[in-house]
Parts: sequence; structure tokens; C-alpha cells
Amino acid sequence: MSKKFWYLVKQSLGKKIKSKWFIGVNIMLLLVIIALININSIISFFGGDFNESTKVYVIDQTEISYPIFKSSMDTMMKQEEEKIVIKESKKEEKELKKNLKDNEVAIIFENSQDNYVQTKLISKEKINNTTYQYLMQGLNATKTSVALVKTNTSPELLQKISSPMEIERIVLSEEKSVDENMEMVMTTLFPTVILPFFMLIIFLVQMIGGEICEEKTTKSMEIIISNVSPKVHLLSKVVASNVFILLQGLLLVIYSVIGILISTKGKLIIDPSIDTLLNAAATSGFTDKLLTLLPAILVMMILSFLAYSLVAGILAAMTTNMEDFNQLQTPIMLVLLAGYYLAIMAGMFEGSIFIRILSYVPFLSCLVAPSLYIIGETTMLDVFISIIVLIITIIILAKYGLKVYKVGILNYSNDKLWHRLGKAIKSKEV
Repeated sequence: MSKKFWYLVKQSLGKKIKSKWFIGVNIMLLLVIIALININSIISFFGGDFNESTKVYVIDQTEISYPIFKSSMDTMMKQEEEKIVIKESKKEEKELKKNLKDNEVAIIFENSQDNYVQTKLISKEKINNTTYQYLMQGLNATKTSVALVKTNTSPELLQKISSPMEIERIVLSEEKSVDENMEMVMTTLFPTVILPFFMLIIFLVQMIGGEICEEKTTKSMEIIISNVSPKVHLLSKVVASNVFILLQGLLLVIYSVIGILISTKGKLIIDPSIDTLLNAAATSGFTDKLLTLLPAILVMMILSFLAYSLVAGILAAMTTNMEDFNQLQTPIMLVLLAGYYLAIMAGMFEGSIFIRILSYVPFLSCLVAPSLYIIGETTMLDVFISIIVLIITIIILAKYGLKVYKVGILNYSNDKLWHRLGKAIKSKEV
């Protein structure tokens, strides 16, 4: 029986890997991932201005505004990509307007009796919203500093007023809470981290269910079951599909590495915006907690793959066509989607017992439990409890689900789908 089992695993896995679908999809995934990682270069190649700097020419009639404005802008742009370049211009206003290009802005500082300084902001086209906000902040800061200078404020006092405020962050609540850095990471970086896992489960459910449903609709199932038991058949599908999914996950990692190497031209250069996010992840403790949790996450991933594949296989045994399976996989997808959004929004349920209970629920725990641990809502003990509950669920599925599979695998009844499923569960064989 062992030989037949591994033969079915080999056949199922080979059918997936050698198919034109697998080759075509992976070529497409490779190209899409490389394109997404290198999107800025692609836009620039086709004439886009994704990385094009905005040049700001300043005519300073007050004789003190330009250095203050430039210093203020340099301070703001220090942590960002260099997208705004400030230069002083000696041209007249009319000449500057005449020669202004699309990615150029002119700022004219003029003296004002009422407001100390007033400004003209000139551009050929509408200014990008982000750039506009930066310019507004710089101009408002400049007005304050110019007013202080014109009211004979001492240089020492002016420096103290203009310097960034030192902020000591104190949270009075004794309850655990998600700090601002962690909240930013959980709403930006974490969804990206769990998205591949989410997508792989979707592929797994569709793959194992679709394959079993196809064998039933083509009547080849009768030949297979006459040579091996339903138990061996289902387990071979589960093993083959899980090996395939793990292989596909490894390929996605390789594609991402290739895309990053192409983007950085082989050098380990990190984009400033990504670097800022990674710094926030390190500061908030996200990175340390993720590394601590990594072994448990890998175990939960594999166990979740097994649980979802068993459910998909058992439900697929009750179908007689692809329309039936599409009905059955909808609840699975809704549960998975709920887990994904609960994981992302976990910080909104701070202190909630309900969300903590959900972290123990099989099929949700693989997404929710790591999220709650990272934001400090649960401990490693809670994660271990989630893993134990998941293992118990898999044992129950293997014990009773296989009996349902045995009843349904050769059932070609014309009864309604959910009626067939109910009869299989109530069957004496179960």
C-alpha cells in the first residue's frame, strides 16, 4: 500500500509541476513580481516622472527669507527621498515665469508691512499634493522665522524657537497598548508579510478540490478507488498539494530576491521609504517579536495548510461537478478572508476578549494569533494553545472526515449538494 500511496503522490505532484499552467503562471508571477519591485524604473523608462525631482527657484526680495526657507525644507526632506531641490534665482519674475517647466516651481518672497513677508507660489501645472504640502509647511515655518528676525529676536533665541521640539513619549494607561510605530507597521508591513500565506492557502484549496472534482467528473475516480482505499487517495492528494504549495512559496521568495537584485543592481541598497519603515519596525519591537515567533509561525503555516487541504478534499468528495465545488469553497474563502482582515485590524480590538478567543479558533488562528502576539495582546503560551487546538482539529478531521470522504467519493447522486453532505455526515459508516 505504501508503494501505491507514493505513486499517487508522485503522479499528482508531477501532473501539477509539469503542466503548462504551472509553467505559464510562474513565468507570469516572475515578471509581475520583478515589475512591481522595479515599478519606478519602468515608469521612468516610459517617460514617467516617478523619481523626477521638483525644482524650486526662489526670488528673495526680503534678503533673509531664502536661507531660512532652504534650511527648513532641508530639515523636512532629510528623512525622505530627494524630490524637492531648492535654488535661489537672480532672474526677474517675468523671465522666470516665461521659462518655467512642468516640474519647476517659482517662489517669490516679498516684504509686507502687515504680515512681515508674503509669498507668490507659481507653477506651470498643478503641483503634486505631497510636494505642495511640504512647500506649505516650509513657507509657514519661514514666515514665523522671518517675523522673529524682523522683530529683532536674538540669534540664540531664534535658534531655540526654530529647533525641533524634543518629545518624551509617556503613556499613562497601565494597560498594554499598541504604540504609534507598531500601529504603522501593522497597517503597512504586516499585511504584506502575511499576503503570500493568504494567497497560498487560496491556491491550495482550489487545487486539491479542483483535482478531486475533476477525477469524479471524468469517472476516473472509480478506477483509482478500485485499486487504493479512499483514505490513501485523500492523503496522497493532501501530501502532494502541500509539497506543491511549499515549492510555490519557495519560488515566490526566489522571484522576490531576483526582483530586488535587479532593482538594486546587485548592491544591497535599501530604498529610503522602505528603510524608514524597517527602522519603525525595529524601533517598535516588531522585528524582534517576529523573529521570536518565526518557528511557531512556520509550524502554524504547515498545520494550517494540512487543515485547509483536508477540509477542501473532504468537501470536494461530495461534488459531482465544478459548480458544486464552487459553492462549497465559498464558505472556506469567507473564513480565510475574515482571518486576514482580523489580523490586520487586530490593534482596533485592543483588550477585547472576543478577538483573543478568535486567535484559538482553527482556520483563523494561523493569521490572528501571530498578529495579537506581535502587538502584545497575547503571550507565547496563547500561541502554543492555538497550535494545540489546530493539531486536535486536524486529528478530528482525519478521523471523521475520512469516513465522510469514503461515503461521498463514489456518490454521484442528483440530490442537492448540501443534502448529500448532510447524508454523508449522518451515514452509519461515519
